[in-house]
Amino acid sequence: MNAMNQPPSRALFVVGTDTGVGKTVVSMLLLRELFARGERPFYAKPMQTGCKTPYDADSDAAFVYRHVPELAGRDPAEAVGWCFAAPKAPLHAARDEMRGVETEDLVRSLACLRSEHASLVLEGAGGLMVPFTPEALCIDCIRAADARPVLVARAGLGTVNHTLLSVEALVRRGMEPAGIVFVHTKERSASPDLVRDNMEAVAMLSGFPVSGVVPPIENLLHPPDAAFAPLRRMLDVPDGANAVVIS
Repeated sequence: MNAMNQPPSRALFVVGTDTGVGKTVVSMLLLRELFARGERPFYAKPMQTGCKTPYDADSDAAFVYRHVPELAGRDPAEAVGWCFAAPKAPLHAARDEMRGVETEDLVRSLACLRSEHASLVLEGAGGLMVPFTPEALCIDCIRAADARPVLVARAGLGTVNHTLLSVEALVRRGMEPAGIVFVHTKERSASPDLVRDNMEAVAMLSGFPVSGVVPPIENLLHPPDAAFAPLRRMLDVPDGANAVVIS
């Protein structure tokens, strides 16, 4: 492959406005889309809580590896930096096990991931301001990995406040979201009008790309084309450009 045809080098850090907003599903879709574009992305979950091992049913890495065909047969443990049993912020989950994570070790591991993989998808834990160590929040890991944040948010009621606060936190630290992706699930249903209003408000008030909405997915092994549409829009936007999409 000559230089003109080589896939771009990129690192994307999937972060959320809160816990349980759909970061892992978006990470899975993003990986599948990057593979479809000819890249060889590596998935990394620097901090995993709520499971004893990377193989547990609640492990985000195990979920991703089960639902990305190109990762079939690979060991999900390779993706996980630290794993703690308690479903808490990593700082406190580590303390429960009398294990500490040194900030220097975390920063070093993120820098190594970036240097070793031309295409990298990282996934945060909880929301942006969740403490990973006494000195480092989830949001601090984005810069340590030299990555661009992909902000995942709920599609329904309350998301305007949470999303704008998250964008503000990124901007205060000199970062811009590569895209904002809403996730719509059956468990948290919202009317199309409400979702559209939320997208319009976030795009207008933040000034950053709103890539669209991931719809409810019946079969995660075979996501519909519509589930990939927000990621495709985001990936097709040049760095630093705003592409507000209301649909």
